[in-house]
Amino acid sequence: MTKQDIKNIQTLLSRPKHIVIIPHKNPDGDAMGASLALYHYLKKLDHEVRVIAPNDYPDFLKWMPADELVLKYEFSRKESDELLKNADLIFTLDFNALNRIGDMETPVKTSEAIKIMIDHHQQPDDYALYTYSEVGMSSTCEMIYHFIDKLGDLEVIDQDIATCLYTGIMTDTGSFRFASTTSTTHKVIAHLIDQGAQNAQIHNNIYDTNSFERLQLLGRALSNLTVLPKYKTAYISLTQEDLNTFNFKKGDTEGFVNYGLSVEGVVLAVIFIENQQEGIVKISLRSKGDFSVNELSRAHFEGGGHTNAAGGKSDLSLEATIEKFISILPSYKHVLSHE
Repeated sequence: MTKQDIKNIQTLLSRPKHIVIIPHKNPDGDAMGASLALYHYLKKLDHEVRVIAPNDYPDFLKWMPADELVLKYEFSRKESDELLKNADLIFTLDFNALNRIGDMETPVKTSEAIKIMIDHHQQPDDYALYTYSEVGMSSTCEMIYHFIDKLGDLEVIDQDIATCLYTGIMTDTGSFRFASTTSTTHKVIAHLIDQGAQNAQIHNNIYDTNSFERLQLLGRALSNLTVLPKYKTAYISLTQEDLNTFNFKKGDTEGFVNYGLSVEGVVLAVIFIENQQEGIVKISLRSKGDFSVNELSRAHFEGGGHTNAAGGKSDLSLEATIEKFISILPSYKHVLSHE
């Protein structure tokens, strides 16, 4: 994003506007943290602002300030379509291709609103008039912090904004342990704590409240863990029956794939989750070092993301999807063996 872009956006925001903020489908902590932080910031500038999420998201994200005001497109299409049609500005956060917002893609495409993308994923599409893309950034929430800084408004950051931004940075950095966590990230975090973010409470809200059924589901996932030492790979599979048995709720499998990656010697970890309602297998991939799960997912599973964290899907059965995955590993053996 150029200095002229920033000046143009400052001009756009100098007078009250109707603004819609959109995270990606199945939003995570970074997507919702960024959306709600930007919501609070723009409200302080006297804009009319709504956050519209494509669909619902886990309960452990619903404690953030103003979450109760978020519209879910899957439940409120008529109201959401009207807001999109009448918007002056649309911010798209934590995604860079409109197919990542599901059924919202068409109304967003047809809206005459000026679109502003803020995202840290690789290979962004060219749909926004203004694009702020930083692949090396820890999170979209860290980018929102720098965006506010570029606009000259750091002093506007209050406890609500700080809380939302801290949540997204914490979740997308794996509690600050991923390589994308830089010294700048820690400086940002320090400022957010100074502005009122309660770091211990935020961590507790996200990570330290589990249902009995979720822990049972984790036990089933770990019992299904398979390690392929030849390819330094581990994978977990969960059937629809597994999910039903333990009363699965959205977000219950969050972080499960990381257990595979924690196995000694493993460089690539994947979890395959059967979703009979959508007729697909959802796939999450994690890696260590320079092995790119973004490239693997884009090439074979209609997905993408970051070098070390990506998602994808398969229209094959769970068994066939796993067979396909195992069949492609030999072509990556040379790269995996050097990690």
